[in-house]
Amino acid sequence: MARTSGSTKAGGVAAMLVTVAVWAAFAVSVRGIGASTLTSADVSLLRFAVPALVLAPRIPRTLRALRGQNPWTLAAVAGGAGAPFLLTASLGGAMTSASLVGLVIPGTVPLFVTIICALVWRERITRRQAVAVTAIVAGVAVAVVGSTSEVSAGIGVLLVAGLLWSVYTLGLRRTSLGPDGAALVLCIPSALAVAVGILLGWLPSRLAAGTAAPGDILSFGLVQGLGVGVIAGLCYAYAVRRLGPQPAAALGALSPVVTMLLAVPVFGEVPHVAGLTAMTIIVTGVLAFTLAPPRQAAARPGRPRPVALSDSTPTLESAS
Repeated sequence: MARTSGSTKAGGVAAMLVTVAVWAAFAVSVRGIGASTLTSADVSLLRFAVPALVLAPRIPRTLRALRGQNPWTLAAVAGGAGAPFLLTASLGGAMTSASLVGLVIPGTVPLFVTIICALVWRERITRRQAVAVTAIVAGVAVAVVGSTSEVSAGIGVLLVAGLLWSVYTLGLRRTSLGPDGAALVLCIPSALAVAVGILLGWLPSRLAAGTAAPGDILSFGLVQGLGVGVIAGLCYAYAVRRLGPQPAAALGALSPVVTMLLAVPVFGEVPHVAGLTAMTIIVTGVLAFTLAPPRQAAARPGRPRPVALSDSTPTLESAS
């Protein structure tokens, strides 16, 4: 049993390492939208349409699996990481930098997940977790103080994106859908919504106008559509089930280091003192979540089992 549990956790960690690499590429690509021939709506369409097409053979199975699913949980999955999230992250990226996109969004997910768990499921926050949350808040404050007013406003936008991703993380933890089913629930509504917005002229699109460069379509299709939409989506869903939302979010917050390294050669973003300090504080804070002693939360009679702050025991059906 111990061997099985260790193997399960190792698989979750491996999945998160792949996810971290793709997330770093995501942050860099979001920052690069403004320099491309694509609009945010175009990138959103590629992000959600590509995985929807790749996973299309799974649609009948997913439709059957939707029976009995909580509508609010499905809404959390579809909305938390859907078009609203990507458009918000794109706006924040245009106002800040690739490093801040890669730092603020994943770095604040443990904070928001903890707050939601405490407010909704009355989860007790341990002293160590309180210290970790304080460190994350302090790191964000350092980033804001060391930035211009426009960048500070952009950080605020990225915080909204982090909150949306936190809702998605908890939605994944409470649904019994497999990773492929969760990806379809996420991608199909967003792809349709963005497509309708483009067709009706509500969202600007160079894809529709035929002025988008083929190289940009290919690169963003690979990074956003295949990488983020399929590979990272499946790996993250797998990791959340194997490790729990807090440990997965904590490991995901290590992506700022990779993002900062990528941003140097791609955009010439040389890290400054405030940025390095903020990254160190936030990463230290999220690592405290991983080191926190695990405990199990008891469910009250007649209520769903709450999401424990340190719960790493997979309780949902295995992904296939």
